[in-house]
Amino acid sequence: MKEQSVVVVIGAGSIGQAIARRVGVGKHILLADLRHENSNAAAKVLSDAGFEVSTAIVDVSLRESVHALVETAVAIGAITGLIHAAGVSPSQASPATIFKVDLYGTALVLEEFGNVIESGGSGVVIASQSGHRLPSLTPEQDKALATTPTEELLLLPFLQSDTVDNSLFAYQLSKRGNSLRVKAEAVRWGKRGARINTISPGIIMTPLANDELNGPRGEGYRNMINKSVAGRAGTPDEVGTVGALLMGADGAFITGSDFLMDGGVTSAYWYGDLAPQTK
Repeated sequence: MKEQSVVVVIGAGSIGQAIARRVGVGKHILLADLRHENSNAAAKVLSDAGFEVSTAIVDVSLRESVHALVETAVAIGAITGLIHAAGVSPSQASPATIFKVDLYGTALVLEEFGNVIESGGSGVVIASQSGHRLPSLTPEQDKALATTPTEELLLLPFLQSDTVDNSLFAYQLSKRGNSLRVKAEAVRWGKRGARINTISPGIIMTPLANDELNGPRGEGYRNMINKSVAGRAGTPDEVGTVGALLMGADGAFITGSDFLMDGGVTSAYWYGDLAPQTK
């Protein structure tokens, strides 16, 4: 009997579901989220659409929790896909929590699942356009974010509270770190015959984006949308299309890459109407 193929989705929100719909046909989708109600709601939607789905609880900031998720997935079948879409936004958490969940948590997921991903398998990590609006780091900082052992990552001097004093900066550093980490992890995943890439979406209309639009940075978010090249927000299905390319056969030559899809917000930030005004 052929072993069942498993796609693990961490973060059962709109983007994770959109990618899973495109890559999960004929496979077992394991939906994992910090909140059981989130994974259950997503599982019902996918199950009603004909997918085979199960759920699990995971806290990506805890190694034992991520490792338990790996063991749950392996017990179901061969892990051929990983969609990591869990995280917190600047309006939702402190710098310390953002680093713990978005930076350390992603490194942990990449490490743990990179130990078991099947040959021919693939994964995507959802980063953010915010990582592209951060000025260049030093080569030493880039390498540190990419390669520092996971359990030492949060000890890096430039991530400490005396250097990072706000949640947005912590988020930008974390998302830059995600793309760098994936670039480095692609080498290790490649030794198993697997691929891993990052997608850096802009403002995608999800509950998290709604939190931002209705939060203290809402005016800034609306300004980004209005002055972007596209002049609109994106949709989870658009991210799903890119995710399907990266995880499927048509993306077989793509690994260790970061795909910015933000409707031109970053272009406008560096070279257009969103550029910071200098006196």
